[in-house]
Amino acid sequence: MRPKILIIYTGGTIGMKHDPKSGTLMPFNFLQITQEVPDLQKFDYQLDTLSFEPLVDSSDIMPDFWVQLAETVREHYHLYDGFVVLMGTDTMAYTASALSFMLEDLEKPVILTGSQLPIGILRTDGKENFISAVEIAAAKGPDGRPQVPEVSIFFESQLFRGNRTTKYNAEQFKAFLSPNYPPLAEAGIHIKYNHSFIRYPKSWNRPLKIHTHVCCDLAILKLFPGIQEKTVRGILSIPGLRAIILETYGSGNAPTLSWLIRALQQAIEKGILVYNVSQCYAGSVAMETYATGIRLKEVGVLSGHDITTEAAVAKMILLTGQFSDNKIITEMINQNLRGEITI
Repeated sequence: MRPKILIIYTGGTIGMKHDPKSGTLMPFNFLQITQEVPDLQKFDYQLDTLSFEPLVDSSDIMPDFWVQLAETVREHYHLYDGFVVLMGTDTMAYTASALSFMLEDLEKPVILTGSQLPIGILRTDGKENFISAVEIAAAKGPDGRPQVPEVSIFFESQLFRGNRTTKYNAEQFKAFLSPNYPPLAEAGIHIKYNHSFIRYPKSWNRPLKIHTHVCCDLAILKLFPGIQEKTVRGILSIPGLRAIILETYGSGNAPTLSWLIRALQQAIEKGILVYNVSQCYAGSVAMETYATGIRLKEVGVLSGHDITTEAAVAKMILLTGQFSDNKIITEMINQNLRGEITI
């Protein structure tokens, strides 16, 4: 039976081509995708397309977009073997992270990709990214099951776990990194799957569950030399604030400022969750290593381990959306729910 893949176009650079009349970049009709990328016809796949209306610029993406995307996957889940989501790159890592938490018991590939140049440009990276993402979405092992049954990002010959990915370059084709986790697959002459790093279900044939309750009452507090008490307290006093993503130095360290520790402790005592994430791309928060980290842990700051900021934001938005009890959130934030942290 031919693999059936649903291509979901939400917007972004990859779906653009030059309008011959105006000379500007315009979205093309994705119902005619094989005309734009004729190599897709060489696959013996059933390729169907679905376009969001209206299309969404990546910079305008909000959690309601994640909900729409998760519900689109759920609606078509029983009809297709895999999904390829085409979108802009600016918030792709946030979207992939959010989808990973929204889609529970996922057993099919959901691969996000895009491009740095429009697919209608001669030197575009979009065609290679698109074609490889489709091939991986359709790929099955000897047992007939999907090779990569999780949410991932394919870009510039590498497939990364979505919630381990961050965009680090706005000018090169290699736009994404996964600093703390190896690629799930690498595309060369052949596509090499790194099976030992791919998350497979403990048991198959479970129904897909989605989580769409979100809460955006959080803020990111990035520490820097010279940060002022009024700045920190201003953020911590935001009405209705549920959580703070605290971007610290190195392995989870903060300045030895008594007012800073006191402000964080008071916020935690008021019920605000404080989640410690390193500013470094690679490495992990280890609050037991240095005195400042130990003090943060003592007042109740939660360790983000080696999570990315994008995944931390998405995880907190989903957990605070689902639960009002901080004890439950604290318990779940420390769990490796979708392969987002190493513990």
